[in-house]
Amino acid sequence: MRKPELASVIAEKADLTKDQANQVLNALLDQISLSVSKGENVTLVGFGTFEKRHRGARQGKNPQTGEPVKIRASNTVAFKPGKSFKEILAS
Repeated sequence: MRKPELASVIAEKADLTKDQANQVLNALLDQISLSVSKGENVTLVGFGTFEKRHRGARQGKNPQTGEPVKIRASNTVAFKPGKSFKEILAS
């Protein structure tokens, strides 16, 4: 499912127009992105938690030549599914 399809489902279930649902979805995603980028965890009870994680610098290798390559440190986002979400996936 892509973002426009998700907005359509939200519009139908919440009795909103597609434009309104898209605005809600964009606001939600923007706020999650902003909060996680500041280092805050975003927990949606039953669904899961988004958190910022740091990856340290490390040594890798070029898959074509096998030569060692330095990989810089970076930040990434991690998602841990909540209990209800895990139960849905298990069934």
